[in-house]
Amino acid sequence: MATTLNMAAFSEALVVLGTAGVVVPMVHRFGLSPVLGYLGAGALLGPLGLGAWSSDWPLLRWLTIRDAQSVSVIADLGVVFLLFLIGLELSYERLMAMRRLVFGLGGLQVIVTAGVIAGLLAAAGQDAAGAIVLAACLALSSTAVVLEVLSQQGRLHTATGRGSFAVLLAQDLAVIPILTLISILGAGTVGSLWSTLTLTAGKALAAGAFIVVGGRFVLRPLFRQVARTRSSELFIAAILFVIVGTGVVAAAADLSMALGAFVAGLLLAETEYRKTIEVTIEPFKGLLLGIFFFTVGMGIDWRILAASPLLLLAAVAGLIAVKAAIMVVLARWYRMPWPAAIEQSILLGPGGEFAFVGIGLALALGVVGKPAASFAIAVTSLSMALIPGLAMLALRLTHGDERPAEVAAALRIAPQARRHHAIVVGHGRVGKVVCQLLAEHGVAYTAIDHDAITVTKDRTAGRQVYFGDATSPEFLRACGLMEAQAVIITIHTTEQIDEILRLVRSLRPDIMVVARARDAAHARHLYSLGVTDAVPETVEASLQLSEAALVGLGIPAGPVIASIHEMRDVFRRELQQAAATAGQSGTRSIRPSTR
Repeated sequence: MATTLNMAAFSEALVVLGTAGVVVPMVHRFGLSPVLGYLGAGALLGPLGLGAWSSDWPLLRWLTIRDAQSVSVIADLGVVFLLFLIGLELSYERLMAMRRLVFGLGGLQVIVTAGVIAGLLAAAGQDAAGAIVLAACLALSSTAVVLEVLSQQGRLHTATGRGSFAVLLAQDLAVIPILTLISILGAGTVGSLWSTLTLTAGKALAAGAFIVVGGRFVLRPLFRQVARTRSSELFIAAILFVIVGTGVVAAAADLSMALGAFVAGLLLAETEYRKTIEVTIEPFKGLLLGIFFFTVGMGIDWRILAASPLLLLAAVAGLIAVKAAIMVVLARWYRMPWPAAIEQSILLGPGGEFAFVGIGLALALGVVGKPAASFAIAVTSLSMALIPGLAMLALRLTHGDERPAEVAAALRIAPQARRHHAIVVGHGRVGKVVCQLLAEHGVAYTAIDHDAITVTKDRTAGRQVYFGDATSPEFLRACGLMEAQAVIITIHTTEQIDEILRLVRSLRPDIMVVARARDAAHARHLYSLGVTDAVPETVEASLQLSEAALVGLGIPAGPVIASIHEMRDVFRRELQQAAATAGQSGTRSIRPSTR
């Protein structure tokens, strides 16, 4: 029996996939951002573009999208995946370290910007409720587009990237009270404001506690069991289950699905599966975000642009100018450097994707009239389309003459192709000594460091060190990891040591890895992760003190050195046995096969 196909749904899926496979590569060829390709294609092929004539021209039915709702659910998943990856890269410790910027700078940005825009809208004749709602929505910026642009530029960890992320995270958190306010104004229940807020806050806290507590006890055992199967398909299924499941729990509590996925990412950032998860879902995130940008482009109404182009363009320019001016003042108040403050303000000046959700809800509840809502959506869409261009403008304004030629030249030098060599991670005081001794004994090595200033100075001084991130599998492969004999980790940050060790072990299970440890407990932890040899600073300090004291007291150097070596072996065996015992109790996990 033949199956009846939904030809409309298939044609719209082909349009979106065709945009990803044909239009975006053409845009990228001209050096433009893929975001612009998706936005432009959505505006041209959406129901407000050529899709409006699909009924009169049958051929357009296969080239356009007539119903934006048909792809909106999939598009929303793009933002959910993006927030999950952000949480995965952030970790709870980094979030707490950024709390001053998130809750201080970000919170002030939302409050001050919304207040100023509400005053301007009220002066233009908008009623109080509509002005407050539109101002709150327009005060938000685009998490998806801004972070995607910064990620493509490799600048998420710069001062601009950290500041922008902090403000965007605060805005994402502000979506919850904004949507609650719109619901209250739409229902006309101002008298029961406190009871409504209390109920909403209670549901939010319950959902957050359920995700956090459940995640602590479920996520790591879940991924441990899936990893033991060594099935990449089951690993992908587990990731999708966690992302969508936490999003659904958050949505059931009237929270954003993206916020629930963000919390899940935070929890998984503390596990040994972080890097594998990032690599696994990156293709899904890119495609889903592309669909999201496509739907944003479909919201651009060309009829409004044609009816009042000067007013619309003036509104877009005014929105960016007002938000940027407020942002730069607040950023400087929080002592951000001028270049970062200016660039951040330009990036966060346009509107954001959550404005579509808020304005759509306000329109459905009658809080905002259709003309005002359509105009606000058009302003938001056009301003978001300008973000890639504004990012390039901001770079030229703030970084045009900032980088000396000699720094850029030093950092561009690629690692030499070697075989049977050692890779030294970190070229600080410890790393320099290790490299010097390797050279004296004729051992070839490749030294790498992530501090651009240090690398530039060392290369100027004639030392062979290369700039790069040792937590990147591509960079480690470029350093010859697959042909190396050993990896020596000399950095002191425990989280980075763990991350590098896990990555090296996933790529080269057989390679010798010697790592610096802070103390005996950290050394035991590193042995549980598979390090060949861990060198705890506290143990080595005690042994060196003992050696100096014994020699100073007149004991012959030979027996002293022998006893020190024997004691060091005793410590090493004890630490390895403790790690092995812990591993047998189930704390050590197996990575899934990526083949």
